[in-house]
Amino acid sequence: MISSISGTVKSTAINSIVVEVGGIGVLLQVPARVVSQMQVGKLVSFHTYLIVREDALTLYGFTEIVDREFFELLLSVTGIGPKVAQSILASSEAATIATAIVTGNLKSLESTPGLGKKGAQRLVLELKDKAANFAGNRTNLKLSITNQVENALQGLGYSVKEAAAMITQIPAGEKIDNLDAAQILKLALKFGGKK
Repeated sequence: MISSISGTVKSTAINSIVVEVGGIGVLLQVPARVVSQMQVGKLVSFHTYLIVREDALTLYGFTEIVDREFFELLLSVTGIGPKVAQSILASSEAATIATAIVTGNLKSLESTPGLGKKGAQRLVLELKDKAANFAGNRTNLKLSITNQVENALQGLGYSVKEAAAMITQIPAGEKIDNLDAAQILKLALKFGGKK
């Protein structure tokens, strides 16, 4: 996976920019609030998330790592795809949106294009506990790694509930606090995988 990218801004559009890296222009989908801060010729650095589809490879860029982690968390919600997740992050930072989710502020969430009333309710229902760690700019590395492992398990075909359950089935004696996402993923598959 492409985790980050640095280079010079070649061009900007409404929801994307082209960053020149070693003579190659890389198209990054970025929130609109980020595009408004970009200038052609400016040296930039982005944390990225690659979405692989049958017909396209789409790279999403974020100036702050917390926004990328929150984007990944949004993708774990049923019915939320990358375009809607980007739309959610288009006007506000992760901490602001997380606070709206934790407090159940449906009005502000419903105003997001592509989300609607049911999508906002689903966000609050599925992310209320997880979003608390992003509210007020308090990021939790452990939660971030757990989210990465859950997303990886979902990519392997497990449901959201199965992925969360598999992580909780890792015995306490395994001491996962100092492990990276790949090591925790192996343990989740070992102890929580389908028999």
